[in-house]
Amino acid sequence: MASDPSGSNGIEARRASAVTFASRLVFDDIHHSYHNKDTIRGLSLTAEPGEVLCLLGPSGSGKTTLLRIAAGIEAQTRGRVLLDDREIAGPDVFLPPERRGVGLMFQDFALFPHMSVLDNVRFGLTALPRAEAEAEANVALDRVGLSHYAAKFPHMLSGGEQQRVALARALAPRPSVLLMDEPFSGLDSRLKDSIRADTLAILRKSRASAIVVTHDAEEAMRMGDRIALLKDGKLVQVGTAEDLYLKPNDMFAAAFFSEINEFPGHVRGGVVETPLGNVDGKDFIDGQKVHVAVRLTGIRVQETGGDTPARILSRRFLGVVELLELAVDGTDRPVRARVRADQLPAGLRDVTLSANQRDILVFEKDG
Repeated sequence: MASDPSGSNGIEARRASAVTFASRLVFDDIHHSYHNKDTIRGLSLTAEPGEVLCLLGPSGSGKTTLLRIAAGIEAQTRGRVLLDDREIAGPDVFLPPERRGVGLMFQDFALFPHMSVLDNVRFGLTALPRAEAEAEANVALDRVGLSHYAAKFPHMLSGGEQQRVALARALAPRPSVLLMDEPFSGLDSRLKDSIRADTLAILRKSRASAIVVTHDAEEAMRMGDRIALLKDGKLVQVGTAEDLYLKPNDMFAAAFFSEINEFPGHVRGGVVETPLGNVDGKDFIDGQKVHVAVRLTGIRVQETGGDTPARILSRRFLGVVELLELAVDGTDRPVRARVRADQLPAGLRDVTLSANQRDILVFEKDG
């Protein structure tokens, strides 16, 4: 005889099912405006099944708006959203949030203070009988390592524990895509590394596709299988952390992933003259105006033997490294460099600089 899926055997079967079927989420030529101001402009992007895709960019770049469009909280002005090739938002279709199979984890966790941890996690499972909903909530709490806190209330938990409760609540309905809006912004900086690692492990175990909004490039590199960099409602570049760091499309992307010194220049005879020496410009037209970016970590500072003489203007001790500001002929702005804190003697003023060619990037002026 077949077992009743709503009975005890059905509950145990759902308990044993620890994973979700991941889905592909597609943004197809999304446009959005607010008070006649364009917030997203023709953005197309795909989150692949089972991957963690980070939406990265400064405030106002459209990251959270895109997340809200995926969740069904906002409606796009034009374009389509598809879940596994099924249109969930478009010119003639707009599924409400509860019918999309998409989970949303808010920035401030949004836990109900008058409800226990278990009831907070169970809140989104109203379609299930109470016993089965409690069983599912306990499974979700066990996933995040908080099953022993089921009877406690949110104010009795630390910020990191509240974050995990919010994650459990978002995962409890087993969404095929989980949307996370700045999920670590409210945490103490000392906790972020461990909580991020725990969250990533939980996402891998649940196998849900995840889209994570962040403004922190290092956080995106730590978490994302791929990163989509946004600016002013447009997609600047999408790829792996290595793609965006090593081969940025433009100066904006380069500056978002590493601290850089910027120098204007012209291509003459296949080279670009900079205050730190000549740079290869053979990929550009002779006479073309370019921007040169040099990563702070790519500048070697030593007493003698370098290519360019410089004078130390300031030294800021940052623990493992020192941040230097240096005066160099050919530029009115100080050149910055990061060096090991024990590398240079105290009181040293006159030094020489050399730039690592791998840390020099050249872009078209209008790029």
